Amino acid sequence: MLTIATPQTDKEFSDYYQLRWALLRQPWQQPQGSEKDEFESQAIHRYALLDNEMVAVARLHTIDSKSAQIRYMAVKAEVQRQGIATALLTELEQQARQQEVSEIILHARETALGFYRIHGYKVIEKTHLLYDEIQHFKMQKKL
Repeated sequence: MLTIATPQTDKEFSDYYQLRWALLRQPWQQPQGSEKDEFESQAIHRYALLDNEMVAVARLHTIDSKSAQIRYMAVKAEVQRQGIATALLTELEQQARQQEVSEIILHARETALGFYRIHGYKVIEKTHLLYDEIQHFKMQKKL
């Protein structure tokens, strides 16, 4: 059973950040702590539980009165293509609508472009190359 939840306890936040680091930073030998930024305390954090195991993470933060940004979205490889990312994305988009923002932006890895396009995001521009190998693209969706 899939559940989308908000980390509440210190343990849940610890597990959330540990998974975020393991999926998005550890494969490129980045130190723990590199999975966080200055917007953590202002952000909306969500994770996915599949059969009581944390398998995915994502975050939304408001940029200004009209824009929000999704960052740090990742799903464990062994459970991809099961609708987990779609469930997380849908939840974050609902949160953005509740905040009355009119657009969401994100910087997607090249391998995720198809996923976001299916969900209505459009490529705005090619952006940074993370760790000299992971091409990112700025994407936008009007709400």
